[in-house]
Amino acid sequence: MDSKILIADDDTLVRTAIKKILTMFGHQVVAAESGCEALSLINDDFDVIILDINMPDMDGFETLDKLNQRNIDIPVLFLTGAGSMDYAVKAINLGAYDFLTKPIADLEMFHVKVKRAIEKRQFLRNQQLYKQNLEKEIREKTKELAEKNALLEEYSEHLENATIQIMSSLQAAMEEKDEYTAGHTNRVTEYSMLLAEAAYLSQEDCVTLKRAAQFHDIGKLVIDLSCIQKPGPLTLEEWELIKKHPEIGASIIEPLSFMDKEREIIRHHHEKVDGSGYPDGCTGDELDTLTKIITIADSYDAMTSKRNYRRNLTTVEAVAELRRCSGSQFDQEMVEIFAKVVLSARSLYKQ
Repeated sequence: MDSKILIADDDTLVRTAIKKILTMFGHQVVAAESGCEALSLINDDFDVIILDINMPDMDGFETLDKLNQRNIDIPVLFLTGAGSMDYAVKAINLGAYDFLTKPIADLEMFHVKVKRAIEKRQFLRNQQLYKQNLEKEIREKTKELAEKNALLEEYSEHLENATIQIMSSLQAAMEEKDEYTAGHTNRVTEYSMLLAEAAYLSQEDCVTLKRAAQFHDIGKLVIDLSCIQKPGPLTLEEWELIKKHPEIGASIIEPLSFMDKEREIIRHHHEKVDGSGYPDGCTGDELDTLTKIITIADSYDAMTSKRNYRRNLTTVEAVAELRRCSGSQFDQEMVEIFAKVVLSARSLYKQ
């Protein structure tokens, strides 16, 4: 057993005798004449500390108290010829591991107590090592998990962007087949974002609104284009078919979990605040601000865009129509905000 033990005793004979005994048992021993000297010698290499209780200047109790203040985690054995209960209680309260009595009458028992203290020290070392290794492993696993999460987030973002790009391309291709609907989605998106900015929407809401505006008519991808491109009023059957596009659009978006909010807006962009819209007949209290914004932007673009069966309205005329339908079809507050935006910059829009 190659253990390192520090003994502090002001009695030279006792100190020398114990050093010889411990060396005989195969231990490396460092001797100190006082508690102060022991404190100057102690380091983490030691396995056990043996302290005499009655030492001048700094007794064993004071020395142990100083060791505790320095967080020295080494078992301490008190060496004493006095066996009073007061000493025992004080030693226990300070965290002493055990007592050794002098003179030493039973060498085997003496060594058993020392070996137990050494085993305690080894246990504490192993425990500390385990804790350090565990902390290190946790840090490494946490770092590894963070890196994987970052890669997953990056991949997810790329996948979302790719999905949106493909859908945008499909919708643009559909619109370009009809000169009267070409550019509709881009304009609705632009009007929606202008209204959102004027209404001081949050950045998160703006992102949701932009996506919803970009795909509000995605349901028309599966509707017969002859209905959409028909040069004149629709029949009742054709109109019922066209009215399905919000539901169809919501169904197309449904598998995309990152667009749950957008899906609801797409489904309800033809609802009216008085409940007379479609497909669900929602009222103003049931429609969120983003949906109310898109209904205004969508209707405004429809009114100001050219159709082969009617003339397009000017900005002023379209705003007047929005105001006329305010409170029944459109949200009053949003209409007024939008009116201020487009009227103050009407030179930038179609007249």
